[in-house]
Amino acid sequence: MPSPRKAADSSSVLVRWMGLVDANSAGYVHGGTVMKLCDEVAGIAAIRHCRSRVVTAAMDRMTFILPVNVGELVTCSATVNAAWRTSMEVGVRVEAEKPLTGECRHTSTAYLTMVAVDNAGSPIPVPPLLAESET
Repeated sequence: MPSPRKAADSSSVLVRWMGLVDANSAGYVHGGTVMKLCDEVAGIAAIRHCRSRVVTAAMDRMTFILPVNVGELVTCSATVNAAWRTSMEVGVRVEAEKPLTGECRHTSTAYLTMVAVDNAGSPIPVPPLLAESET
């Protein structure tokens, strides 16, 4: 069994500037674009936790709170919240920033289940999550 790892060790951040190719005709970023970014940052966090290949087993929840506009910076922050035998729950917080003013707002939240796999694609054990605080 791998040794326990802290949640802070899996912390990952992706920042991307949203352009015209990311949006619909109303100027709002497609939900699928945001979902893809969530999947990417969750994968990075999961790999940092287990130090192996991972696959997305499920997007357990995706909440769109506010729209993201063209020209805004999107920051996706992910951390492993829980670890089981071969899978992990990764939480993702999405924020949009108006780069000219610095105004930020929470736009989405996602929870994904990632599974660690070997080179043949078979599930493998993941390290337990070391709780650092009550939260």
